[in-house]
Amino acid sequence: MKAMWRDTVLAESDKTLVVEGNHYFPPDSLQRAHVRESATHSTCPWKGEASYYDLVVDGDTNKDAAWYYPEPKDAAASIRNYVAFWRGVTVKE
Repeated sequence: MKAMWRDTVLAESDKTLVVEGNHYFPPDSLQRAHVRESATHSTCPWKGEASYYDLVVDGDTNKDAAWYYPEPKDAAASIRNYVAFWRGVTVKE
């Protein structure tokens, strides 16, 4: 699977985990040059608190377009630090 925005690969892996229809990419598959920590957080009742990344490609920013769970609840332990995408990011094979 590949996560792409603005014709740029943000993450690529054949070991994504699918949760609630979202592909979560392993942390080591993330192209760190295109992500920036965000101060945004949200809470899922069964996964826990999510943290976000802004995506940056060629000077353009896609705010909070990726999220991950650094300390998930036990039910979501398998996706600890795995990254999922939205807001215009295409995820495909």
